[in-house]
Amino acid sequence: MQSRSRTPVSRTGRPRSATADAAILAATRDALVELGWSKLTLGDVATRAGVAKTTLYRRWPGKNELVVDAVAALFDELEMPDRGSLAADIEGVVLQFAAILVRPETKSGLMAVVAESTHDDALRERIRASIVDRQKRLVLEGRARAQRRGELPPETGPEEAARTVDLIFDMVAGAVVHRTLVSAEPVDAEWAEAFTRVLVLGLGRNH
Repeated sequence: MQSRSRTPVSRTGRPRSATADAAILAATRDALVELGWSKLTLGDVATRAGVAKTTLYRRWPGKNELVVDAVAALFDELEMPDRGSLAADIEGVVLQFAAILVRPETKSGLMAVVAESTHDDALRERIRASIVDRQKRLVLEGRARAQRRGELPPETGPEEAARTVDLIFDMVAGAVVHRTLVSAEPVDAEWAEAFTRVLVLGLGRNH
């Protein structure tokens, strides 16, 4: 699936500029890497992006929301490649995901918002909606493709389908995030192949 840029909804009804939004989100990520969460301010982001601070406040209510959107834009670069088989497709997206996670701006942003969300339910919900739920599109696409190939059978109903998507996403995201950001071990082609073998075996047994 082609990557998509994220354009937050304007609360004032004014025309939005995709170029300005991209500059603001990029400036946010740069500021996080250089300053860290505690020193990051919307004023600094506005200066870096070359926009007025009021422009940021019209589009994002605060720092939490801005940083989540800045991180979400990075994950929107992910695509589910068609490499001819379910296993090869999973390996491809796992390697893409890991490559994004090791970027300094991703590590700084993701770890900051996750830490803040431990005591902020609204922030946790924004992370779920803006990052987690949006990236489940990859699982939906890969599962549908595998079903068309005959590699996976169709689910018996929408509840089973939703449960399968959640499980696959949690297994992939959990394993790759832990290995990349917690244990700081490489996610290379050999690891991706071994992980995928276990995952595909489990999916086969599940059906």
